[in-house]
Amino acid sequence: MNFWKKSGYNYQQLTEISEEALLLLVNAMDRKDIIEWLAWNDPNGVYHDEQSLKELGNIMSRAEGLEILLKQVEENRIV
Repeated sequence: MNFWKKSGYNYQQLTEISEEALLLLVNAMDRKDIIEWLAWNDPNGVYHDEQSLKELGNIMSRAEGLEILLKQVEENRIV
């Protein structure tokens, strides 16, 4: 079972939940879950390892991905 099924949330709901719930949820996400969400939210971004290595020469750490995810969620929050 994947993270999203276990958590009871879907990708879109990250922009709709409280900050407290968001932080609890993202802190439970592993690097792969973060990359999957980022790629879903920004299909033109460079998040997957193979593409990142080819275009940027490195891969994104979990901490970097988490920082980007939180920024993107904040930019897309439903007010």
